[in-house]
Amino acid sequence: MKVLFVHNNFPAQFRHLAEHLAREPGNDVRAIGADGARPLRGVTLHRYSMPPGNVAATHPFARRFDMEARRSEQVLYVAALLMSEGFVPDIVVVHSGWGEALPLRSVFPGARIVVYCEYFYRTERSDVNFDPEFPALGLDGAVSLRARNAMTLLALADADLAITPTEWQRSTFPRSLAEMIAVAHEGIDTDHVRPSAQAKCRLEDGTLLTRDDEVITFVNRNLEPLRGYHVFMRALPRVLAERPKARVVIVGGFGVSYGQRPPPGKTWHQIFLDEVAGGLDLRRVHFLGHLPYEDYLDVLRVSSVHAYLTYPFVLSWSCLEAMAAGCTVVASDTPPVREVIDGTNGLLVPFHSPEALSEALLQVLRRPEGHAGLGVRARETIRRRFDLRRVSLPRMARLVLGTASAGGAATSGPTPGAWPMG
Repeated sequence: MKVLFVHNNFPAQFRHLAEHLAREPGNDVRAIGADGARPLRGVTLHRYSMPPGNVAATHPFARRFDMEARRSEQVLYVAALLMSEGFVPDIVVVHSGWGEALPLRSVFPGARIVVYCEYFYRTERSDVNFDPEFPALGLDGAVSLRARNAMTLLALADADLAITPTEWQRSTFPRSLAEMIAVAHEGIDTDHVRPSAQAKCRLEDGTLLTRDDEVITFVNRNLEPLRGYHVFMRALPRVLAERPKARVVIVGGFGVSYGQRPPPGKTWHQIFLDEVAGGLDLRRVHFLGHLPYEDYLDVLRVSSVHAYLTYPFVLSWSCLEAMAAGCTVVASDTPPVREVIDGTNGLLVPFHSPEALSEALLQVLRRPEGHAGLGVRARETIRRRFDLRRVSLPRMARLVLGTASAGGAATSGPTPGAWPMG
């Protein structure tokens, strides 16, 4: 079987499926990605470059579409080259964002196209207009936001199968589209992401933390309001004042992944740190930046209590990995979180209340033995619903490989019901 993955940041969400398909004898697995894409063993990676683009003359509503169309042009060139060299995929798996799906049906009309649908932008019941601290979108902003869905809609029009990771993400799509989208998370490797009584975490000052220390953890790709960084920082003065031995370990960069950008010349990290700095013992607050994966897991493994906050938006891998590591999680009571945390496997607090967050963190720190069961049940939840090898990858493989069978494409690999998950 010939399989093509398309994702500008490959492997991203496609890592596990691509690796396993590449291991299957007889499969030819390729990927198209941008310059920053990373290779996987057994997968032939074809990169494209995005030339500089000036969209100043483009109507503001169409500027994102303009850039995505330029990206689709680069994917078109690479895909056409593959076709000219004789590589015609049976299955194409592509992310719906960034415009990369646009040329694929034209280049490979006989392929079965699987579209990974991450999110559908809307102005209500979502990240937009959720936080009263930040300005709401005006009418122009609302129209621009709706226009961001254009490439996703075109991708769905060409899809033989559409997949999204969670039920809540599926619910962001209009009902008529949600009905055609299957839910299949990419999975958490719970054999690797697991608790360890021997875990150690080394801080920037050389201090070595273990499970015997009182450690509050917070993790995000970038420290920003959409992931509740401002609420977390405002909760810390009370917590650290009551717990004089506690340390706070914060993992994440100082840029912006999602949501609004800070004022020019500033970072959200510094804005909200400055806001509370006078009430904090900064010697006990540690910003570790981005970490190698194993070091990041060690942070989770030494955690006494882990805070996870998010607007109604895509659920972070870090939340699921914290649960898999057995953390006692205090999380925001927002829709994507409620899909995995229900009060029996973690504590839920109102997103907008630093007071509720600080009280929940203190409850755990005052009585760790009384809350230990939350971490145990959190891990059980991930193993039951998101385990990579036993749940998620078998489901993903059945869905993706099933498109080839349904379409009558060549299937030199295993049949969908017999995927060897090892």
